[in-house]
Amino acid sequence: MNNSFTVAHFKQAKKENNKITMLTAYDYPTARILDEAGIDSILVGDSLGMVVLGYDDTTKVTMEDMIHHIKAVARGAKRALVVGDMPFLSYHTGIYESVRNAGRLVSEGGCNAVKLEGGVEITEDIKAIIRAGIPVMGHIGYTPQSINLFGGHKAQGKTIDTARKILSDAIALQEAGVFAVVLECVPHRLARLITERLDIPTIGIGAGSGCDGQVLVTPDITGMLRDIKLKHSKRYAEFGEALEAAAQAYIEEVKREVFPTERNSFTIDDEIMERIIKNS
Repeated sequence: MNNSFTVAHFKQAKKENNKITMLTAYDYPTARILDEAGIDSILVGDSLGMVVLGYDDTTKVTMEDMIHHIKAVARGAKRALVVGDMPFLSYHTGIYESVRNAGRLVSEGGCNAVKLEGGVEITEDIKAIIRAGIPVMGHIGYTPQSINLFGGHKAQGKTIDTARKILSDAIALQEAGVFAVVLECVPHRLARLITERLDIPTIGIGAGSGCDGQVLVTPDITGMLRDIKLKHSKRYAEFGEALEAAAQAYIEEVKREVFPTERNSFTIDDEIMERIIKNS
């Protein structure tokens, strides 16, 4: 029996009022752990630019970066739906390039679906990608690739005009055929209204509990970047502190010659060793 979570399960989950769970992963071991934990979907987000590659924002992430990391995650995920982010300028230079790049993420990377940031202005690209047989997830509200337009990391939809824009974008994305839409950093009452208006699921990040599901960045919830604490996220573990403690213990044991012990070492027959010494 195929127990994989598919795009069809997203719509079924909304119909049954069953919350959808989603986390990010950028490598094979993390994908395996999240998959085995029972996560519904794994997002290989262009957030890798900031939390893995150390960039200031996501605009520097390339198609090659995304394909490289999607490959690793796809090898580790056996059940979860793997969604790959289309990076900055991979779907802004014409429909042909949009479809081609989406196809690369699926055929070369191995993801099951792609995610695009934007609303009404990218619906023709979305329709073309879907016609090519690739499921699309939308993403509106705060869209990190537009950070230079927003003037920083800021919540969106707090004025009448921007709230109306986000609502109309959500409806346009649904009409274009997306199977779900991420609502990032929008007021929770607006997110709930959008969730009630749409037939497709909404996945919130900083958008309140009224969404049909939630997504967070795994390094944020595990404390791998210890100096970053976000209002919309929550720490469920402190892996960063645990890793530092492990590294310090290792350093101390190596310097004191406590590690490695004989149990961590390989052996050779005394006779062979004597012959080597004699003939050297």
